[in-house]
Amino acid sequence: MNLDQEEVLRENIRQLIKIVKQKRTIKKQTLLAEEARLRGIIRTLINKELQFLKEATPDNEPTPNKSTGINVLEDLLKKIIPVLQIDYKLLTTDPDQRESFRAHIINAVIGTLTPAETNNEASTTGGTLEEEVDVEIGDSDGGKFIDIRTDAEKSEEEEEVEEDPRDEFGVDGADETGRNVAYNAFKKIENSIIDAYELLSNTEDQELFYDYLIANLKLYFDKFENELAPEVEEPTNQAYDTAKSEQGPEETGAGDLGGEEEIDLEI
Repeated sequence: MNLDQEEVLRENIRQLIKIVKQKRTIKKQTLLAEEARLRGIIRTLINKELQFLKEATPDNEPTPNKSTGINVLEDLLKKIIPVLQIDYKLLTTDPDQRESFRAHIINAVIGTLTPAETNNEASTTGGTLEEEVDVEIGDSDGGKFIDIRTDAEKSEEEEEVEEDPRDEFGVDGADETGRNVAYNAFKKIENSIIDAYELLSNTEDQELFYDYLIANLKLYFDKFENELAPEVEEPTNQAYDTAKSEQGPEETGAGDLGGEEEIDLEI
């Protein structure tokens, strides 16, 4: 091999090496570009999925009210309103039963929270709820009485005179069925109401809690009543009204039937 041939061979080798390097570079660039493209696609899909989840997920934590008393009341209503709704809607025989239920629940809530309200007023005015009781102990024949009844007789007499707690709970003149159902319903929610109110020590919070509790109970009872007896008027149109007014007694079946007809249903 002469020098010229050797030089040509070396040049060819250099060209081959250059081509191989170029191909490697191009392949590497292609792989990097493809990787970048795939990363971009994945990033876009992730962003779209996050946006979809954000839009589909409801806001279960609304902004709290500025009043702590209202916030506490809102939490309480979520607990007690479903209980009252179920028991209220059991009373379907007579509207008086529901009126009685409503009156007894509101009266019981007022009766439960009024002592607490009184305590708060007394504490703010520097007063005291302690009452001084003067007991005069003197000689009387009552102290000489010897009860000869057996324990069984005493227990029996006490049971006879024991007052039904629902009577004390009741409002005079109200339906007793509504009273009884209201009594059971209030027993379910009484502790929740007391516990919620006792969380509050700020006078303004307590007053808002008390006032809005009574107002909301009344509003929810109105809502329950509307749900039980919706006033829905059947839709009509001019053509029907005209045809109806033009029908005679024979067409409407309002002929002379000679009174009411009894329909015998064979089962």
